[in-house]
Amino acid sequence: MSISPYDRDLYRAFTELACEPGAVGDGFARWLGALPEQLAKGLDRKRHADLKAWHGALEKLPTLPDEREVQLDADRVGACFPTGLSTGQQRQSENLLRAMMPWRKGPYQLDEIHIDTEWRSDWKWQRLAPHLSDLTHRRMLDVGGGNGYHGWRMVGAGAAFTLVIDPSPRFYCQFHAVRHFIGADHPQGRNLHFLPVGIEDVPAKMAAFDTVFSMGVLYHRPSPMDHLFQLRDALRPGGELVLETLVVEGDVTTVLMPGERYAAMPNVYFLPSSRALAHWCERAGFKDVRIVDEAVTTLDEQRSTDWMTYHSLSDFLDPDDPRLTREGHPAPRRAVLIATRA
Repeated sequence: MSISPYDRDLYRAFTELACEPGAVGDGFARWLGALPEQLAKGLDRKRHADLKAWHGALEKLPTLPDEREVQLDADRVGACFPTGLSTGQQRQSENLLRAMMPWRKGPYQLDEIHIDTEWRSDWKWQRLAPHLSDLTHRRMLDVGGGNGYHGWRMVGAGAAFTLVIDPSPRFYCQFHAVRHFIGADHPQGRNLHFLPVGIEDVPAKMAAFDTVFSMGVLYHRPSPMDHLFQLRDALRPGGELVLETLVVEGDVTTVLMPGERYAAMPNVYFLPSSRALAHWCERAGFKDVRIVDEAVTTLDEQRSTDWMTYHSLSDFLDPDDPRLTREGHPAPRRAVLIATRA
């Protein structure tokens, strides 16, 4: 079996974890056996016509100096090079990174290149970070983690192993582009990995992660309770869930089921109130459930940029009443919930 250079550290980490005793070793041993098929499916160029171009851009990124200063605990995740990059290297890098647009989550600072992403994901991290358990030495799973921005922040906070899963091959290429600057051999760079799969591809009842993140995923699931069960089963007993999703105002019985679209998104199913969301989590087998943040998404937090030139939040709201989406639903409001697996 030929292993891509981009996936060697992933295989190494899974192999090491498969040797751990108990549920951790058993879960990763099962997953290790499924990796070749999952990677082949997730990176199948017949299914993803643009993957060849994104992968080509990734492979053309210039060789960088070994000496670098890595910033994973800063709002702009990235690296800079004390000896500097040449003007040609800067220009080549920026052109290749732009070939992978749009960039949704960030921001990133790759030497002199500022990738101003659609989402100010650093604001979300600032809101939830004070409420997290100490991440030092923890095993983390970031479900639907996009290009890995929050995964880098987890590693920067001390996580020993973080796995970002997201079925988008574009995000896979963006992740490895950022990792190229941070350094695949950098001690922290070796602690973060990306697998182009969804939560349904995680082995059943794995019970191997100390913390599981699911941010911006639940409302895309036609069966939100099944998603909560999947998140629970990935956690060890006593592990921590960090859940962020769209919510509406209301009591424990309030749930909005939009029509064909919500804020122009075609695959939004259920928006509970934060109290209903907490109740769902309790029913799914979590305890110590608490809402740590709830706020309306602002036009400063999600917007079009030079690195994401398509429509964004301002285009999806009622032009006469920004409290509503253009379909007439309440404007996007998000809650962050933290809970413990019972």
